[in-house]
Amino acid sequence: MTDMSSRPPLVLNGIYYAVAIAFFVYIFHYYWTGSGGSTLLALTLIPITFVLFVLQSLRGNEFYPKLPPMANYVIAAIYIAISLYVSYYMTVEYEEIGTSRAGMWDTADLVWGGLMTLLIMEYARKRHMPLFILNIALILYAVYGYLVPGMFYHAGLSWERVLSAMSIEMATGIFSSLPQIALTTVGSFLLVLSLLSGFGCIDSLLRATKRVAIRSAHALPQSAVVGSMCVGTVSGSGAANAITIGSATIPSMIGAGMPPATAAAIESASSLGGQLMPPVMGISAFLMAEFLGKDYFEVVARGWVPALIYYATVSTSVYLLAIRFRTRLVVGSVEGLTWRDLVNLAAFVVVVTGLVGLMATVHLAPMFAALYVFIAVGSALFVINFVSVLSQRSPRGLIEPIVRFLDAFTDMISDLALLLATLSIMTGALVITGVPTKLGSVLIEAAGVNLVAMVLLSFIFGAILGTGLPPAPTYILVAIVIAPPMIQVGVNPWVVHFFAFFLGVFGELTPPTSLVAAVTAKIANASFYQTLNRALQICISLFTLMAGVFVRPELVIEPGLGQMRGALLVLTATIGITFSLQARFSDRGSVDLPVRLALALCALIVLLYPSEQVAAAACLPVVLTIAYWIIWRRPAATLAMTKAVGPTVLATSFVKADSPGRMD
Repeated sequence: MTDMSSRPPLVLNGIYYAVAIAFFVYIFHYYWTGSGGSTLLALTLIPITFVLFVLQSLRGNEFYPKLPPMANYVIAAIYIAISLYVSYYMTVEYEEIGTSRAGMWDTADLVWGGLMTLLIMEYARKRHMPLFILNIALILYAVYGYLVPGMFYHAGLSWERVLSAMSIEMATGIFSSLPQIALTTVGSFLLVLSLLSGFGCIDSLLRATKRVAIRSAHALPQSAVVGSMCVGTVSGSGAANAITIGSATIPSMIGAGMPPATAAAIESASSLGGQLMPPVMGISAFLMAEFLGKDYFEVVARGWVPALIYYATVSTSVYLLAIRFRTRLVVGSVEGLTWRDLVNLAAFVVVVTGLVGLMATVHLAPMFAALYVFIAVGSALFVINFVSVLSQRSPRGLIEPIVRFLDAFTDMISDLALLLATLSIMTGALVITGVPTKLGSVLIEAAGVNLVAMVLLSFIFGAILGTGLPPAPTYILVAIVIAPPMIQVGVNPWVVHFFAFFLGVFGELTPPTSLVAAVTAKIANASFYQTLNRALQICISLFTLMAGVFVRPELVIEPGLGQMRGALLVLTATIGITFSLQARFSDRGSVDLPVRLALALCALIVLLYPSEQVAAAACLPVVLTIAYWIIWRRPAATLAMTKAVGPTVLATSFVKADSPGRMD
């Protein structure tokens, strides 16, 4: 069994940072110049991301923990040597592979491409076992499809054909468009996120959120919502939000009287919105832009309204839960904000407004917008940190933020690039066997021309995928399978892909692979399944958004004022459903239950009835019922909450986050 020191050896650290710095310099040069194009970038750097993954695993004692240290180092040296040579070979042979040998690969092409594919499969086995199993099954199906009866029968492909599709072919293999997105557009946004993390901007945001949290019993659980929404603007990851914000808010909510599973569910729901919140949405949003052949900002422009609907609903649900469980006002010492915190908060605001402004007004490509924001904000933070270090005479303080930045950036981009390379193996196997076309024909045949049936079948298909796959592969599979038949029957492509996007996000809350629920449940020491169940009630807006894009397609077709009518109807319906689930309208069950059922019925009419006039009329009883609760029931509930318990002392503090986590 591996028995390494908790601190990585000096030589290993030196090798890791040498590779990380070289990687950063190379990719930054590409962002600035675009030299060689994204295909050459992937051919050169995908093997290097595997080198970084190996070195990171060694540093964390996570490579092969059951083997002795020397065996780990020997295996790592072999992996690194193969990866470095593949990077060299693919870079040198790039033009020949793409021109004279395209479709007629020689033995060396297949050998080195195949070895890199095997290494990426080993990454999938260690990090994403369901994807590893799915890829193995698809590869075997590609070769032995003649053994499968029925409509999924095919003649079978040669191992050489399958190997080339997985590796050396630029349209489907591990160097295709998916890992290229990770290294280009997504990578440039990760630069900005890593910068904020490295220089402590996320920590400053946590301290500011804590100061708001102690002002009232209602504000404490809302701090999870606000904090996760703010971090979500730059993280694009539910798990990252859960780790960063949940480590602080969950213990505080439990200390204030919130049941552990409910506190974990609140943070799960709040963190999950990080994938929806622009300008840095989840990886599926970047993939959506690629599928649709659109600029990423077009996705961002349409994503603001659904994200705000989601967080408005979560905030409402959390407020009702705080009243139901009578959370106490938390008192205790609160760390004041320093001038560096104020600078960091200003940097956070500049990053968000800068990204949106450069993409919306100057119409810069997303990669260049992120690059310019990174240079401007990074330069300012470096200078301010340099001046601070000089005044404190602490040279170590000059290096630490840069090291944290480099660690965060290389960890996130290498993991994401290898994940998307793994997904490229999956999509390559699907494409060469024609599975999406066959599944699409099954979908059309089962649903006929009934769009409702088609949507329900698509939801079931996506929900099943979500039980075993992360959001990105769930989105890819749903989009590949359902988009063509739905578009064929007249559904707008934006509607189909946003439905697939919401479905992928929803998959993050399905057992047994919900990472965000696993993280929050562990922090709260609560039941994983209780956390999931309560989080699904708080995340009811995901269901209403999935239905809303079909009934009110203007919600995502045209950004701007055109979204407002549909957005108001969907928001009213969602808040109405939330009140029917979480609020209490009477102390007598014989009165409370019928009122809640009637409210839910009216809210569903607002959501699902095609006529805007009828839906708008149904808004009236929804609004009046909620108004009744606010005027008559809320004061009584608040008074009961005040009398029930006194204040408690805050026993936990906001925990500093060392890493923003990975994009989902």
